[in-house]
Amino acid sequence: MSRDIEDLNRRLLRARDAMDRAYAEPLDVSAVAAVAHLSMAHFIRCFRATFGETPHRYLQRRRVERAMFLLRETDRSVTEICFDVGFTSLGTFSRTFREIVGQTPSDYRVGHGPIMAPNCIWMAATRPVAARMATRSSNFGEAPAPAAP
Repeated sequence: MSRDIEDLNRRLLRARDAMDRAYAEPLDVSAVAAVAHLSMAHFIRCFRATFGETPHRYLQRRRVERAMFLLRETDRSVTEICFDVGFTSLGTFSRTFREIVGQTPSDYRVGHGPIMAPNCIWMAATRPVAARMATRSSNFGEAPAPAAP
């Protein structure tokens, strides 16, 4: 790997970490691009090429992952959780949650309680897997999930 590509990857990881820290705040792509020292358009292209999804979609997925945890572990309302994780509309939250997880937030809460398992099991059990994402390769070098029959 060339030094330039390594430097770009490092800057993109720094930007992704900044997004992870501020997941509940509105996404300001130009500010995140500034963390990576790239123009906004070039940042979006490079981010998608490196991580397989746009910065906006990545942030939505991170918010849904946090919402999954809160739905399992707390008794707070779906509306409260929606706003706490950074969505500004309950409809958008529910639609996005269903696209990523495959069920509504309320149905997810009913079917999933707190997880009492080692951290490695917990992480695997809580990773959202959407049907449309199953055919894409993972960002982490894992084999793609087998296609549904």
